[in-house]
Amino acid sequence: MADRQQTDPAPQWWSRPEGTAADAGREGVPAPRPEGGEGVPAPLSEAAGPAQAPAPVPAVRYDPWGEQPLQVVDRGRQGRGFRLWQVAALAAGTALLAGGIGGYLGVLAERQSSTRLELPQAGAVADKGRAPDSVAGIAATALPGVVTLHVRGTSGSGTGTGFVLDQQGHILTNNHVVADAKEIAVTFSSGESVSAELVGRDSGYDLAVVKVSGVRGLQPLSLGNSENVRVGDPVVAIGAPFDLSNTVTAGIISATGRPVTAGGDKGDGSDISYVDALQTDAPINPGNSGGPLLDAKAHVVGINSAIRGADKDDPARQGGSIGLGFAIPINQGKRVAEELIRTGRATHPVIGVTLDMEYAGDGARVGDKGEDGKPAVVADGPAARAGIKAGDVIAKVNGQRVRGGDELIIKIRAHRPGDPLTLTVLRDGRERTLELVLGSANGS
Repeated sequence: MADRQQTDPAPQWWSRPEGTAADAGREGVPAPRPEGGEGVPAPLSEAAGPAQAPAPVPAVRYDPWGEQPLQVVDRGRQGRGFRLWQVAALAAGTALLAGGIGGYLGVLAERQSSTRLELPQAGAVADKGRAPDSVAGIAATALPGVVTLHVRGTSGSGTGTGFVLDQQGHILTNNHVVADAKEIAVTFSSGESVSAELVGRDSGYDLAVVKVSGVRGLQPLSLGNSENVRVGDPVVAIGAPFDLSNTVTAGIISATGRPVTAGGDKGDGSDISYVDALQTDAPINPGNSGGPLLDAKAHVVGINSAIRGADKDDPARQGGSIGLGFAIPINQGKRVAEELIRTGRATHPVIGVTLDMEYAGDGARVGDKGEDGKPAVVADGPAARAGIKAGDVIAKVNGQRVRGGDELIIKIRAHRPGDPLTLTVLRDGRERTLELVLGSANGS
């Protein structure tokens, strides 16, 4: 791929919570290097299987949406009736209160509006119109549309999660759940199990679509808008950790825009996934991969994909949740799912350069030469048309700081082909601002 040249980066690891027997002991791919600057998380180790059972702890009821009932503290003395000025004041206060409530509800509706998936010959994702106000309500709404995938491949078998997109039977999951699949079985929350076929997958986004046929009463999940997600928003994750289907966990969005890389099992970098991830402390474990991350309205805002594992050198703690889970934003998932359903492949936005992945400074440096001795800047590509040259260091994308080559790719992948970008480039010690329109390349 023109935008990446991987040459023996430092060994750091992200882990994926797929929980497959075939993946036990595998290692991931470098995320942005630690010496490249602050704020870029060190990648992590592959989940090696179930952790040892922890000691029992007292059960604590947790309901992030619960509220304490109002209590009367002091009723005061009985009034002597309303006077004219009191009636007028009451009317004015009521009008102001109604206006304030109306404005607040308008803002709330704006943030929680659902982005419906428009699929070819599939219509829109059903929106049940309910507004769950508790973890139990969200679970009741979403569970019928969440499935467990049992996958058998050439190197073993494993478990993952997915969720229904439409009435035609399309189901979205992670690529790493089905990448090695020879047989795929889908089990619904009702216990019904059917076989599924692979429609398309993309390793760069770590997303895949499978399809079931002959199943009636499918309940697609409503898709939210991941751009509206804010740090501190309550979320619920549903999946099959360690093959425990229909498991519901709750937490909050603990960060947004986390640069995460995972994969790299082939060794040539062709299967690395780059995610501008939502971070959550909702417990996510092996088997949760591909499951939905839902907001307070039971709208999908992310696809659970990776976890930060415990101490890589402590086998007793590998594979379990430590409160650092990462989800692919649903806006990105929606676009990729539509392309996979339509063509079986997804397009990748590119700028048309080969990056120097060994560059130790801050920013993403354009290489001196490309693959096979070709120029590092593709002739007549987006970067060339924008005026980018070999040796330039891309320091910012749309005003957001870039700390390394991986992070630049992640920020680019968060957009669509054809989107305009403003790049801040350092050349000969001087800062330049360049306008660029993203090109397109086929994924894998």
